[in-house]
Amino acid sequence: MTLTRLFGREGVLHELQRYLDEVDSRGVSIGLTGEPGVGKSALQARIATYAETAGFTVLRARGIQSESQLPYAVLHQVLAPILPRVSGMPAPQRQSLLAGFGLVEAPEVNPFFTSLAVLDLLVEAAAEIPVLVCLDDLQWMDRASVDTLAFVARRIAAERVILLSTSRSESQLLGDDRTTTWTRVAGLAAEDSQALLRYHAPDLTSAHRDRIVAQSGGNPLALLEFASTPDTGTDEELPMTARLERAFTARADELDPVGRAVVDVAALDDGDELEPVLAAAAIVAGTAVDRDAVWRVLEFGLLTQSGSEYAIAHPLIGSALRRAMTPDRRRQVHAALATILSGVPDRAVWHRAGSVSGRDEAVAAELEEAAAEAQRRGAFATALARLERAAALSPDPLDEAGRLISAAELGYELGGFAQVEQVTSRVARTTLRPRDRSRLTRLTGVFHDGATSEPTEIRHLVQLARRASGDGDADLAMQLLFGAARRVWWRDPGDLVRRDIVSATHDVSVPSGDPRVLAVLGLADSLELNGAVIEQLDRTPPDDGGRADVAALLGIAAFCGGDFLRADSLLSTAVNDLRADGRLSLLAEALAIRSWAEINLGVFDVARSADEGIRLADETGQRVWAGTARIAAAFIGAVGGHWSAPPALLLQAEQIALQLPNASSSLLAGAQLARGIGELAADRPSQAYAELHRVFVPTDSAYQRVQQAWTISYLAEAATRSGVRDEATGVVDSVVARAKGSPAIGTTIALEYCRAVLADDAVADELFGKALSGAARPFPWHQARLQLAYGSWLRRRRRVTESRDPLRAARTAFDALGAKPWAARADQELRATGERGWHPTSSGREQLSPQEAQIAELAAQGLSNREIGQRLFLSHRTVGSHLYRLFPKLGVTSRQQLAAVLTDRLKDVQSSD
Repeated sequence: MTLTRLFGREGVLHELQRYLDEVDSRGVSIGLTGEPGVGKSALQARIATYAETAGFTVLRARGIQSESQLPYAVLHQVLAPILPRVSGMPAPQRQSLLAGFGLVEAPEVNPFFTSLAVLDLLVEAAAEIPVLVCLDDLQWMDRASVDTLAFVARRIAAERVILLSTSRSESQLLGDDRTTTWTRVAGLAAEDSQALLRYHAPDLTSAHRDRIVAQSGGNPLALLEFASTPDTGTDEELPMTARLERAFTARADELDPVGRAVVDVAALDDGDELEPVLAAAAIVAGTAVDRDAVWRVLEFGLLTQSGSEYAIAHPLIGSALRRAMTPDRRRQVHAALATILSGVPDRAVWHRAGSVSGRDEAVAAELEEAAAEAQRRGAFATALARLERAAALSPDPLDEAGRLISAAELGYELGGFAQVEQVTSRVARTTLRPRDRSRLTRLTGVFHDGATSEPTEIRHLVQLARRASGDGDADLAMQLLFGAARRVWWRDPGDLVRRDIVSATHDVSVPSGDPRVLAVLGLADSLELNGAVIEQLDRTPPDDGGRADVAALLGIAAFCGGDFLRADSLLSTAVNDLRADGRLSLLAEALAIRSWAEINLGVFDVARSADEGIRLADETGQRVWAGTARIAAAFIGAVGGHWSAPPALLLQAEQIALQLPNASSSLLAGAQLARGIGELAADRPSQAYAELHRVFVPTDSAYQRVQQAWTISYLAEAATRSGVRDEATGVVDSVVARAKGSPAIGTTIALEYCRAVLADDAVADELFGKALSGAARPFPWHQARLQLAYGSWLRRRRRVTESRDPLRAARTAFDALGAKPWAARADQELRATGERGWHPTSSGREQLSPQEAQIAELAAQGLSNREIGQRLFLSHRTVGSHLYRLFPKLGVTSRQQLAAVLTDRLKDVQSSD
């Protein structure tokens, strides 16, 4: 095979070849950017040839602008050569993938199962020989395919898979720069441009060559195209791309009417089969068109043909042809394609939309139905595009606005911040149906998850909810009230607003135990209504027969009320169900909230919830939940003694909070709690008190009423160690007054601790006794903190012998929990009593990354690599690689030994109680 000579590209080729040569040690996603015609595709083709020679499986797909609304079109191109492997795949993934391609029927398609299926297919193929996936013109690829490929790109670091993309500009479609590395392909240097012209156009005069080099800016396509056109000296003032398009248009103008009909149809076609193009061209030209008519077009270099398939020779040719068409010609071509493709409804309706000259309700309704079908197939981005087009064709402005709002709601599901903001601002000042106005209001600021908490805005939501309730639309009313309540959580708007939400919620015609009602009440007024919410939770089934959304809502209600044990249980149910359903956006939220339920129970394992919550929230574009999980991870790190300065995780979360329209007091309160724990761990109690006290100051941006109940015991600890007990006592009294005798376990533990450590000597002994036998007893962290405080109090009162038992128990528990600074403090107290000889324990588990720890836990439960991969949305081979690396860290040689190693610490904790 003769390879086209490439000039001036040795450096880029060498770098790309290096990635291929290192594929056994790492998989990567890399990309080439640059202006049209600069040679990105030629470089990609050369690397594909190199890969084939090196024994790779090379999979290819090319984006075409006219196909960009066809769901999974690109993905089908990529996978066609290896699609027979799907037969060995687990049923949910196989069904979802094939249904996305329209090869089987399914009630709905889960896009994350589709993504996992694609990952498994590529990884299975790469287990035999490495895989190179070439994605040409990424910017024109359908979004459903690109979203799936982005999922893959984030998970191939341990696989023998390389994604090589081209795009006109650096793109984040395949993830940020941590996922995809982009290389800018510039124009050729002057000497390389001259060499290319001498090679391809040796008859040019030196002066003509110099003019072409100067006009082309080193663009290879421009060099060759200008070399083949007469040297008129005109067009020099036009941008190079415009000059190229003009040259291509001039070439097309030389075709006869039949040939021109063929290229015009091809420019607007959304497929690659030649027969439909010829049939539609016959309608446009008004005469029969056979394959002989194609030869003239091929000779002009406007199309390429391979068997029964064709392609536009270069994207700029398609762009030039589309620009050259009059509106009437465009409509004529679209109408012809709609007629020929009548048996393919998805494609036909899109062309029918392009064939109408004005607004058309019948076509708009068809597009709306097509959007629903695309959504059923998991192609949310395609559904969104069809809804937007349906809105543009709607004769009735009210229908137009309603369809735009539906598009915005889909944009929210996709994490499309810009798209939602664009739609909401576009329709905000138009006339809307009352229900659509409410839907729009719910979407306003939705990406800030309620951080825009101005009282007037929240009251407006409540008013709309009352109107929806009065109209009998209880579902919309509860959606609006839930949005209002979340805003209260993120920043308190005051008593009157909270009471207004509660009153409106009670007026909605739903049962009092409805999970939505409990979640709203928990978010809006969890201190004052805590007892009533917990009482109702006692009578409510945990998940309504396995519904993850119900378990999640009940978990939120329990969490906000401080019933962390119940919250952990409910959120765990939700996590398991959401994981099984592949609902990653909601899974990220549930994991982030559960990470804080665990922290408040004294469970400090970043691998259980926080780490995965960070990864999934980042992946699904949920900044608030990414920040929530980051603060949890920072808190856990601080408990373990990993604190010399605020960690990057915490700084990132604080930045997220401050970038929201109203700085989220909830996030900032969590950040202050993490900072306070870090200072306590570093034995700087005065600094800890200052950090924690901000949560209790009404004028501070970190003020948060409910989270004060979570923070108060650590404030009391800092106060006791820094000599400001009296000041802290006043703060505790204010929390007690607001809690109104809450039965929540979290609040009870915190207040029993505060009463004991801040008590006068005359009653401290009695209060320590009550606290040690009280709510904290089943929870090693909280019990150990009491034991440390009590033992220290006894030693300072010269009751040295009595102090040793609680101090020993605290030291053992802290050591088992990995709370090294607190274990060291307990040991210091014991040393002050004259006791020596203790050495902290170490665990191989501490050497594991959070993801390795999560995989080890699942493997210890007996799950196979494939089952673990399905749970964590990883390939089973990635799971195997993690296990291979973590075995030596834990000192084990088989899966059977994992359970014993991982349960040793738990046994130590339990034995210290």
